[in-house]
Amino acid sequence: MILLNFSHPLTRPQVEQVKALARQEVSQVIDVPSQIDPEQPLVPQVQAMLDNVPLTPEEWQTAPLLVNLPSLNYSAAVVLAELHGRMGYFPAILRLKPEPDSLPPRFTVAEIINLQAVREKARRQRT
Repeated sequence: MILLNFSHPLTRPQVEQVKALARQEVSQVIDVPSQIDPEQPLVPQVQAMLDNVPLTPEEWQTAPLLVNLPSLNYSAAVVLAELHGRMGYFPAILRLKPEPDSLPPRFTVAEIINLQAVREKARRQRT
C-alpha cells in the first residue's frame, strides 16, 4: 500500500500502526507538501500538489492508496475532490488522535476510514 501524506511527517511507530490496522505492508510513504498561499486561489494549488505526486494515471486508478489528509479543512476538501477524479472513487483516509498527557504533543493512528464505503452507505439514505 502507498501512503500519501499531506500532513506532518509520520513516525515509524505511526506507520507500524497503519500496517497493523490495514493488515498489509506500507510499501511507500509519499510526503506531499501541502502548504498553501491563502492569497491565491486554492484549487490550482491543490492540483499542482497532486500533479507532483510521482504516480502515473494507471497507478492513481489501480494502486492501493491510503491518504493522510492536509489539516486545513478547505485543502482537505479539494484534495478529496481531486483524488476522486483521478482515482474514480474516494480513498481510505487516516484519522490521528492526540496521545493523552504527552509532552511534546504526539499523535497516534486512531483508525482508517474507508470513504468509499461511507459514500455507498450514505447513498442508501436518498429518498
